[in-house]
Amino acid sequence: MELRQLRYFIAVAEELNFTKAARRLQIAQPPLSRQIQGLETEIGVRLLDRNSSRVFLTDAGLRFLHEARTVLQHASRAVEIARQAKDGELGTVRIGFGKGLGDIVSRVIHRYLRLFPGVEIDVKDIVSGFQTKAVVAREIDVGFSRPPIDSLELSSKQLFEERMSVVLRRSSPLAKRRHLRLKHLEHEPLLLIHRNISPGAYDRTIELYRQCGLAPKIVPTQTMPYDEAGAILVESGKGIYLAVGKNPCHPSFADRLIALPLMEPTAKVGVHIVWRTDEQAKLVLNFVEFTRQMFANVPAIVDMSRDADSIFGLGSRTGKRPSSGTRQTGGRPRIRERSGPGRNGSRL
Repeated sequence: MELRQLRYFIAVAEELNFTKAARRLQIAQPPLSRQIQGLETEIGVRLLDRNSSRVFLTDAGLRFLHEARTVLQHASRAVEIARQAKDGELGTVRIGFGKGLGDIVSRVIHRYLRLFPGVEIDVKDIVSGFQTKAVVAREIDVGFSRPPIDSLELSSKQLFEERMSVVLRRSSPLAKRRHLRLKHLEHEPLLLIHRNISPGAYDRTIELYRQCGLAPKIVPTQTMPYDEAGAILVESGKGIYLAVGKNPCHPSFADRLIALPLMEPTAKVGVHIVWRTDEQAKLVLNFVEFTRQMFANVPAIVDMSRDADSIFGLGSRTGKRPSSGTRQTGGRPRIRERSGPGRNGSRL
């Protein structure tokens, strides 16, 4: 059975006249009659009764007409969905993001879905050190990560740089300051995560101390102040953290810990968007291009303590469609959130 036969049958059933149906389909009447006869032979049911002057639908033909219309509607919808997917308007974009980047990433997603409501977003928090593997392995399509991006299979673009902060106890004399310099931390034990969790933040921390000629007492850890375990270490006086991202203190410890800006010229870490170099899916490439456009007018160094709306400067001109000639689709956008891999629950 071919879709063409169903279209022919529907025309005859609606016109109840082979001549009119043939004229509507812009074909000759004899081929139309043969197609209807072939359809009836194939399904083994008589769909039309004919006499010298009129055509009638049988009971089976009436029921078949309803289903035939449904089949053609579904077929047309399938073609439209395929075309929209090709144009990057349907499908799922799987996104991973490092610790402290959720506020900014959520604004990107929100504005993207306003332009592409037919797209679904699957979000997953993954420490920066694990994102390269996740993108290469196609566990996610796009990452918001801190460098280095050390795979030839990946492409990346720096979106902005974020300043580092110092997480310490509110009871510390240093907490009375509005900001800190590294020299103020000379005698403070440094809680330092393992490098594989976030190589960029680790390397920048070590380099900062080296540039200032300081040799900190390092306390290795697999936790961060975002996590309760890391916050407990700070609150109990085990040391301080140099942190990145927004709100680096676990919310349960907000009354006992504080994050102060680290005012060193090089105390900043880049944030990149990462995708596969050989990516062919227009859906993914559209999201990457949309994100790059959104950050085009964002300051090179972002104050992560500010609300993300003020960073982007909410306005109707923020975020444009990355390509022309596309159409919006209906349906409610859905965001699926999952927790990603980390060491002892840490995220960065």
